[in-house]
Amino acid sequence: MDDSDPKPPSIDGRRRRSEQTRQAIIEAYLDLVRANQEPPTAQEIAKRAGISTRSVFERFTDLLTLSLAVADYAFEQALAQAPVPNVDADFDTRLKAQVEGRAAICEQWLPLWRTLLRYKSQSEKLAVRIVRIRAAMMARLALVYGPELSMLPEPERAQVLISLDLLTGFESWGRIREDHGLSIEAARELWTVSIGRLLSAAAQ
Repeated sequence: MDDSDPKPPSIDGRRRRSEQTRQAIIEAYLDLVRANQEPPTAQEIAKRAGISTRSVFERFTDLLTLSLAVADYAFEQALAQAPVPNVDADFDTRLKAQVEGRAAICEQWLPLWRTLLRYKSQSEKLAVRIVRIRAAMMARLALVYGPELSMLPEPERAQVLISLDLLTGFESWGRIREDHGLSIEAARELWTVSIGRLLSAAAQ
């Protein structure tokens, strides 16, 4: 072995396998939430990931800690799904990109969002992450529709931004898709028309 190598291959290999197992646990958690619309048990997660229940708790002290890791992973993935918009583009281009990106995020992450809200009261750290996610959603809306919002005086600007947030939130998407039974395409069209009308009315 090269004495200059501070990390023996065996240690690197164990660390890599441990990280792979950790990721498998997170992905198993997500798969189960999407399939069952319920927070999974440690036994269900272990079975899905093909490991022992003990292995789950070797990497996460409890299910709340695992939920935090899942929330962080989902937040990173959702940000990657929604690239920074071209604020110099025309309104229709920005609207189309924002609606399509937001719809994709809601469709993929709504089950997890509901699960995180169920755990919110049990973990201050999770509550902080939920606040951070909501703030990121608001910031993205303010960026995408900045040209239109900048034409409005306060407090109307803040009111319209809140309305946009409520209109395009996870809860709204769930009601449109489940309670009203709209397809993804029809739901996106509803958002597109509603946002256009909201901003047009506010500008008058």
